[in-house]
Amino acid sequence: MTEKTAHHSDGGPRPTPERDAQVILSNEPGSFARGVLANRHPALIEQVRDAFPYGPRQHEALDALLEANNNGVIEPLAPSESDHEQWSDWGRELFGRSWFDAPFLWSESYFYRRLLSAVGYFGTGPWQGVDPFAPFKRAELRGTAVDEELRALDGLADVPADERGTALLHASVRGNRADLGFRVTEGDAAPGAAADDLIADDSAQLRQLLPAGAGVTVAVVADNAGRELIPDLILIDHLLLHRHAERIVLHVKPYPYYVSDAMTADVVDCLRRLAEAPGEAGRIGSRLWEAMATGRLEVRAHPFFCAPLPYEEMPEDLRAEFAAATLTILKGDLNYRRLVGDRMWAETTPFVDRTAYFPGAVAALRTLKSDVIVGLEQKTLDALERSGAPWRTSGTHALIQVRGQTCPPR
Repeated sequence: MTEKTAHHSDGGPRPTPERDAQVILSNEPGSFARGVLANRHPALIEQVRDAFPYGPRQHEALDALLEANNNGVIEPLAPSESDHEQWSDWGRELFGRSWFDAPFLWSESYFYRRLLSAVGYFGTGPWQGVDPFAPFKRAELRGTAVDEELRALDGLADVPADERGTALLHASVRGNRADLGFRVTEGDAAPGAAADDLIADDSAQLRQLLPAGAGVTVAVVADNAGRELIPDLILIDHLLLHRHAERIVLHVKPYPYYVSDAMTADVVDCLRRLAEAPGEAGRIGSRLWEAMATGRLEVRAHPFFCAPLPYEEMPEDLRAEFAAATLTILKGDLNYRRLVGDRMWAETTPFVDRTAYFPGAVAALRTLKSDVIVGLEQKTLDALERSGAPWRTSGTHALIQVRGQTCPPR
């Protein structure tokens, strides 16, 4: 069945109630997805070019990527690339198309993979393994905004544990506004907006899944580094300190992705930033450092986290990891798109239906920065649409959605 579309107040397509929702492409004039490819990607290429003293080879490759993104077609990786066969399989029906005619999730992911090739990240030369986004991440981590946020922790030190837990959960959701890729073209959202505009809030169900003293294993799938990862780590410390979890596995990206996505090196940078801070932030950093040493906090980086695929197509080894956890917490907009499927679902489609395949209880903490949304109450949707604001993509609204029941074994 092909889904018909109209237009909502954000300028993009509105889904009709049919079951099979339309895959989001980037060829809809005025759509958010088109703006990412047409505006954000070219701007990012220029930022990366200026961030390092790259040589002629990198500049030529970046020019070629810019031209392909704007006017060319999708071409496969060079046969010499180690993941050539994998990407050839993923893109076998897409090569030769305009980037704008491919699924949005796929074209975004492949753009970042091609960007890493252009700067020599996977090569054998001196730029091998040099994160092209590192200057942006480090600048944010050193910023005064982080100083202020860490000092604010002192005011929470003597607050009752339940109240502190709620505050830290909201800070983790709010931290998802700290997305460098989003700010390449959009600028910061209004201060505090995400906290004030939770359009779905299942935090009570989340607390029920992780009562104090539960002593369980929790998986946390990170999104961005820097100002977002720090509140995530602080929330992790709270869960460990109060035995909401005995052990936490933090899943990060295996290589640079989507500008600010967190890798192991970014986790280490954030732990150092915490540990070197005065007051409560320093105490949290020391506890997390110790938790890493004892195995209560473990970092993993599965290759699937940089794949252009929904979680419904996750490999069996990752499925087994999530099945073994009492709860999996997915942070951020990209993880949400991969969790529910990057399609124009009807906004009131139940979150539990779209995540029924997931191997265990799952929670999504997300600031809205793209069109995909499910699980809204009709009255909430009506109010958002009446506002006339681009609520889906502006980074001013957020959600906490939870599905507690587990799916049957496969």
